[in-house]
Amino acid sequence: MGQLKTLHSVDQQDNQQPQDDMPVQLRIDNVSLRFPKPDGGEFTALKDICMEVRDQEFAVIVGPSGCGKSSLLYLTAGLNSPSEGEISVAGERVTGPGPERGMVFQGYTLFPWLTVRENIEFGLKRKKVPAAERKDIVDFYLHEVGLDNFADNYPKQLSGGMKQRVAIARALANDPKILLMDEPFGALDSQTRLQMQQLLLRIWEHKKKTVVFVTHDIDEAILLADRVFVMGSKPGHIRRILNVDIPHPRTLDLAMEPEFIALKREVMDLLHDDLNEIH
Repeated sequence: MGQLKTLHSVDQQDNQQPQDDMPVQLRIDNVSLRFPKPDGGEFTALKDICMEVRDQEFAVIVGPSGCGKSSLLYLTAGLNSPSEGEISVAGERVTGPGPERGMVFQGYTLFPWLTVRENIEFGLKRKKVPAAERKDIVDFYLHEVGLDNFADNYPKQLSGGMKQRVAIARALANDPKILLMDEPFGALDSQTRLQMQQLLLRIWEHKKKTVVFVTHDIDEAILLADRVFVMGSKPGHIRRILNVDIPHPRTLDLAMEPEFIALKREVMDLLHDDLNEIH
C-alpha cells in the first residue's frame, strides 16, 4: 500500500481535543456569522462552528461553494468579526488582524511597485527588523520558493505560480504562528497547481508551521492535510472531521492508492449528502 497507513473519520464532537501532546494553536468556539438582508431579516452564513487546530498541524477546510469556508478563514484572520462565539490564537482572542497570522489569498496580492525582494521584506521593514537580518530572512525564503534568480523582478514580470510563491514567502518571512491560505492555487493551471502543492508540502515539512488551508478540491485537501474539516452549507457548519494518517514526505502518487481513493469517496459522499439535504 505504499506510504499509506490508515484513513478514518470521526464525528466533530469526538475529535475536539488535539491529538498527541501538541498545544492548541487555534480554537474556534461556537462561532456564528450573520448578515442583514435587504428585506430586514438575517442571513446565517455560519452556525455554531467549533474546531481546534494544534501546533504544527496542517488543517484543510473543504466544502461546497457558498458554505462559508472562506468567511471562516477571514474571521480567523481578523478581517471580520463573528456574530457569536470566539476565536483565539495561542490563547489570545482574535479582535483584528495581527502579525501572528499570515494570510495568503487566491488573488495575487503583491505590491506591483515593489520587487520580489521588497515584497517579501515588506512586513519585516514594518517590524523594524535590522537590514542585515532582513536580508538573511529574505534570502532564505527566496531559496525556499525557488526564486533566487528573480529577486529584482517586479510582479508583472512573473507567472501566476511565481507570484503565489512570493506571497507564500512574504507570509512566512514574518514568522507567523499560523499560516492562513484561502484557495491559494485556485487560479492556477493544473500543472502549476500540482507543482505548488508539492512546494507547499516541502516547505511545511521543513518549517512545520501551523496551516489552515481552504479549498474546494478534494484531492488537494487529502494530499496536504493532517485533518480535513468537511463543511456543509445553509448555514455553514462542520459536518465531519477526517483524520489523514499518511506519513511524510508525500508525493502525488498517493492519489492512486486505494486508501486515498476510499477517503476521497467518503468526502464526496458527504458533499453529495449535503447537496441532497439542501434540495
